[in-house]
Amino acid sequence: MERIYLDHNATTPVDPRVLEAMLPALREGFGNASSLHWFGQQARAALDDARAEVARLIGANPAEIVFTSSGTEADNLAVRGAAGIARPPRRGIVYSALEHHAVMNTARSLGEEGWPVASVRAGADGVIDLEELASRVDDTTALVAVMLANNETGVIQPVEEVVRLAHARGALVHCDAVQAAGKMKIDVRALDVDLLALSGHKIYAPKGVGVLYVKRGTRLRPWVRGGAQERNRRAGTENIPGIVGMGRAAAIAREELAALSPRLAALRDRLEERLLAIPGTRRNGDGPRVPNTTNVSFAGIEAESLLMALDLAGVAVSTGAACAAGALEPSHVLRAMGLPMERVQGSVRFSLGRATTEKDVDRAAETVAAAVSKQRALAVTSR
Repeated sequence: MERIYLDHNATTPVDPRVLEAMLPALREGFGNASSLHWFGQQARAALDDARAEVARLIGANPAEIVFTSSGTEADNLAVRGAAGIARPPRRGIVYSALEHHAVMNTARSLGEEGWPVASVRAGADGVIDLEELASRVDDTTALVAVMLANNETGVIQPVEEVVRLAHARGALVHCDAVQAAGKMKIDVRALDVDLLALSGHKIYAPKGVGVLYVKRGTRLRPWVRGGAQERNRRAGTENIPGIVGMGRAAAIAREELAALSPRLAALRDRLEERLLAIPGTRRNGDGPRVPNTTNVSFAGIEAESLLMALDLAGVAVSTGAACAAGALEPSHVLRAMGLPMERVQGSVRFSLGRATTEKDVDRAAETVAAAVSKQRALAVTSR
């Protein structure tokens, strides 16, 4: 069966050019970057080159780049690191209800430990409610966390406005940009964020490597303790092959963004047009979006059943639900937007990638239409 992969927001395949760049680090570049001998210095040089490429992708200084094991760890380091240096009365954590679980659950755990924590809802368009944010942020707020592009809807958040509001009250701002990197231009100077997270496996690098941008002068309490790696901000021997891969992936993303972004947007719109032609179908999220993502709800359909039917037909997509310990949890993002539960439970995310073609999009749309029609017919019969 020829399979179609439309779940690039979950993970991307490793780009062959990235793999090629990693192979020397796996074969010969086995040195520890903290060692002073020749082998260690070769590893150090590869680490520094990758750090510079990641910095170029987001307009940062290489010294502001901290390598981690994942985007999740980067988010944890940002939120817990900022909380760790906070002192009364400035201890509050404010986050958008749209955040990835890596931010949301870290903030909630801090709340359980005694930090004042508050979340901010979104509108039906998928954009954070800036008025509510303004009411939540005050002179006791230590950190505001708002993502750049949402992982489920693709909607881009007004981070610049969030930063102006937060900085006016003396709070730091952390931005989870995991789903934005490689899909839109990121300039940390223009955004003026204090912290920003990236993940390798969302930009065609391998799993197991992430990044936290830490603006020069921003203080953090280290979360992983040990040696003095990453300028004492994240201990542990660096994953040189993974970091080399992320550096190469960052360079490719920067070089190809101008051509890739409009092509993906055209394919996404083509897919969306065909999906919305299916009766009882609605798009979730009306704000500006990254070019590869659409989230669609199908009336009268259970999204999990639809996902399984599509997988059997060779089309890989995601629902707006997370599976934990065998229990399906309705999307917190769509619920934060105020969507009714029936619509939330019937929602599916389609996320395109570099290898996606018009043929893929057209076949996927036809497959979805057939599966939706069949499931609706079965629902009528079962009644």
